[in-house]
Amino acid sequence: MIKGLSEKAEILIESLPYIKTFHSKTFVIKYGGAAMLDENIRKDIIRDFILLRYIGINVVVVHGGGPEITTYLNKTGKKTEFVNGLRVTDKETMEAVQMTLVGKTNLDIVSLINLYGGKGVGLNGKDSNIILARKRLPELIFNHETKEEKTVDLGFVGEIEKIDPALINLLCQNNYIPIIAPIGVGLDGESYNINADEAASEIAVSLKADKLIMVTDVDGIYESPNNPATKIESLTIHQAKQLIDKNIINGGMIPKVTACINAISNGVKRTHIIDGKMKHSMLLEFFTDEGIGTMVVGN
Repeated sequence: MIKGLSEKAEILIESLPYIKTFHSKTFVIKYGGAAMLDENIRKDIIRDFILLRYIGINVVVVHGGGPEITTYLNKTGKKTEFVNGLRVTDKETMEAVQMTLVGKTNLDIVSLINLYGGKGVGLNGKDSNIILARKRLPELIFNHETKEEKTVDLGFVGEIEKIDPALINLLCQNNYIPIIAPIGVGLDGESYNINADEAASEIAVSLKADKLIMVTDVDGIYESPNNPATKIESLTIHQAKQLIDKNIINGGMIPKVTACINAISNGVKRTHIIDGKMKHSMLLEFFTDEGIGTMVVGN
């Protein structure tokens, strides 16, 4: 019993210099994947958000919700189409995206934060024009069977032009946790579906964040694909780009690593890719000497 308590005390002592270092700093957390879908994991993640806020860290959460959007569209009989990893978003799909991300996912996260003693505030990029966006250019796709290229109009998929962090900063100054759905707004008031990884990266840059954290479904980047024993603890921007070129970083990990590269290149000090399915993974990454994920750092 006493030994167990002593070990807990040692963990607290180990975390002390990190808590001191990170006090009053800003962490932007991209929250998605299985960590959103599993109820027990979701509760642990929410409590971690609250703990980080209580020890003096400004916590800003940007959430995804792709699986929930697909589930909603399937129920309505609407076909889902992806091009180069991006959801083709016509007017009807855009309405579904907003209803799901803003009307359900965002509200669910905010409700849990408030339930467990935090102060969560739900936002989307249209609030106070936080995410100013423009229509994304058509995507070029290559058909390997016919050897032909063609362009596909993605509809209401947006690219970020500008982030206005004023409202986010105001909320952080008053000890709130902003929870942001990645919906952008055009100069004409049109709504745009924004990739959540991109949104988190640009928001981190605009806030001059100390960290960008990608909470995902894997515990980091592997030098040898599918071999956890080859997990890379830290890599530079140059090394990350090389792994993308070699197709070692591929699929859904590419936008996450690209988001990390963008953030580091524009002033964010550290970026982390961690497994949201691991209990208290954020606390283990930030407040222990070993860490548990992969960091992408400057060259």
